[in-house]
Amino acid sequence: MPKTIIVSNRLPVKIKVEKNEFKTRPSEGGLATGLGSIYKKGNNIWLGWPGQPIKKESDKAKITAQLKKDNMAPVFLTQTEIEEFYEGFSNETLWPNFHYFNQFAVYNTGLWKAYQKVNRKFAKEIAKIASPNDTIWIHDYQLLLVPQMVREMFPRISIGFFLHIPFPSFESFRLLPWRRELLLGMLGSDFLGFHTYDDMRHFLSSVNRLAGFGNSNGKMTVNNRIVMADALPMGIDYDKYASEASHPDTLTKEVKFRASLGDVKLVLSIDRLDYSKGIPQRLRAFEMFLERYPEWRDKVSVVMIVVPSRDQVEMYKQLKEEIDLLVGRINGKFSRLAWTPIHYFYRSFELSSLSAFYRMAHVALVTPMRDGMNLVCKEFIASKLDKKGVLILSEMAGASKELSDSILINPNDMEEQVEAIHQALTMPEAEQITRMTSMQESLKRYNIHHWVNLFFDRLGLVKAEQKSLETKLVDKETSQKLFKDYKKATTRLIFLDYDGTLTGFSDNPQHAVPDAELHTIVKSLTANKKNRVVIISGRDRQTLEGWLGQYPVDFITEHGAWLREIGSEWETIAAMDASWKRNIMEVMEGYVNRTPGSFVEEKEFSLVWHYRKVETGLGELRTRELTSHLKYITANMPLNVLEGNKVVEVKNSEINKGRAATLWLEKFPSDFVLAVGDDWTDEDTFKSMPDKAYSIKVGSTYSAAKFNIPSVEDVRKLLKQLGDIT
Repeated sequence: MPKTIIVSNRLPVKIKVEKNEFKTRPSEGGLATGLGSIYKKGNNIWLGWPGQPIKKESDKAKITAQLKKDNMAPVFLTQTEIEEFYEGFSNETLWPNFHYFNQFAVYNTGLWKAYQKVNRKFAKEIAKIASPNDTIWIHDYQLLLVPQMVREMFPRISIGFFLHIPFPSFESFRLLPWRRELLLGMLGSDFLGFHTYDDMRHFLSSVNRLAGFGNSNGKMTVNNRIVMADALPMGIDYDKYASEASHPDTLTKEVKFRASLGDVKLVLSIDRLDYSKGIPQRLRAFEMFLERYPEWRDKVSVVMIVVPSRDQVEMYKQLKEEIDLLVGRINGKFSRLAWTPIHYFYRSFELSSLSAFYRMAHVALVTPMRDGMNLVCKEFIASKLDKKGVLILSEMAGASKELSDSILINPNDMEEQVEAIHQALTMPEAEQITRMTSMQESLKRYNIHHWVNLFFDRLGLVKAEQKSLETKLVDKETSQKLFKDYKKATTRLIFLDYDGTLTGFSDNPQHAVPDAELHTIVKSLTANKKNRVVIISGRDRQTLEGWLGQYPVDFITEHGAWLREIGSEWETIAAMDASWKRNIMEVMEGYVNRTPGSFVEEKEFSLVWHYRKVETGLGELRTRELTSHLKYITANMPLNVLEGNKVVEVKNSEINKGRAATLWLEKFPSDFVLAVGDDWTDEDTFKSMPDKAYSIKVGSTYSAAKFNIPSVEDVRKLLKQLGDIT
């Protein structure tokens, strides 16, 4: 029975050693809560590191057996792997780069190798428990290579990936020496989820520029497989936090905390110790607030909770020292006997205590310099049962895209942050309730369960689309039938496109000359007297005749403008006017002047604008402009504007490959017909084929062809096998 395998760096439990026994305690994380309903069902499983470096094999066996009872499986890491993979590459290379703190990024080949090694270890553990019909959901930046590693072992398995931190802009991501490997690792997934549209947009831009895969509405074709990226903001378990806020334990703690803190308005700040959270900036803003609005002294205090994190790492140690000094300075400067401006806790709290703080706080100050989502602000809102309270939120947090009724600020703008604190503290209750009600309604609808369901829906959609294309794949069974029909035929007609079919594309079209392998294939096919081979291409006749004219082949060139049978002279399919070329050439040359790297190729009955050498992004932009411009000026002319692979071509509308191919089909009726092409100009060829023909599209996009084949290499392999059949 198919199962779902959730994979994350850490398991949703913490392993503790108590009296020589291993005990598990559930994590409080939102992910653990949201996915609990998934991994605890049936034979589903959650795979991850149990949080401790375990050396003894007997201990590993005990932990594995214990976790298995709760539908979990461990990936055991050594102390060195934890230091180099997790603390090293994940948090010293990827974390700063993805959060735009590139000055802190460490580029170390040894750490990269450790990252590869541990990702491979995760992939191998997945392979031990996975079956081809399973669904695998991989999480976060520590495991970016795992999707492709699993894909290599299970080519058709369903793989989803979600990134819980921001994806940086191309300008930041390109700094990573291993940027392409990381992207290709992620593209092993079928569906990739990001918190925000910006994150998705940055990812697609990097994929386009660094890996060469364009996209349409977030869909890419990667190795002939549809891959989709989308923005799915993660929610929280709203009911859990609302329920916790009314729990007797929470109410008891609230009374106790209020008594200790006194009768003041509270500003709440909760973060993990990290430079991306903007904690020092927040403290300086509060200091400026007390200086600018002295009337608020004695009346407002900040409860600042900083959860310990990596404080043995020098950078984090320095950050903690800076926070300690700032808190000390502000308290020393402003505090009175009965009033402390900042109540600072460097520790974690259990949920009931956090819920009490959420209930008490008049203002939540959530101002990261950069954050994937930030669930603290959502937890604060869900805990406000009386709907009173104000959220000040950094526009650099993913949550800001949803919570527009908060006071949004730029965390780098100290003045704005100061005024936001003042606005929050003086906001009328009616306005607080209106804003809070709106945000609560949004969070109730888009909760963690909605997020999980939506993710699986989108993943299922991609797999269904892949399957609809897969049904046409030239697989072993199709190949055998094709070979059988080919062998028994006494007359065969074979139409072969050139660029993208018999050979790959080149930056310079004149460099795509036939190599030794292609010469061997054409020689072999044409040597068989039963075969009539037709090279049907958009290229000009002089080039193709120069490259392949030594073989007994027929030519259909310039998309059907020029035709030549074996032993005959060149002729045109119809009398055609080419006077239109002058005006179109002027337009295309105008775009060449504006687009370095582009050029115009002139054929006898068509003009082609090439942009393969143009900077990625600019080429696509100019193509849209040029195509729109050309379609407008040719609207009442007998011309077609075609978009191909890095080209835009204008030709006479009476010319097309299908019309030319039909002449051959009528003149040379055959027992076996094969047509192979790669772009949409070949669609006319496919449409003209008889029912019994084998029409094959190179690539996996939608096509009139009956079948598709992954690549030029696969086309050549197929043709070589045909050449070996007498």
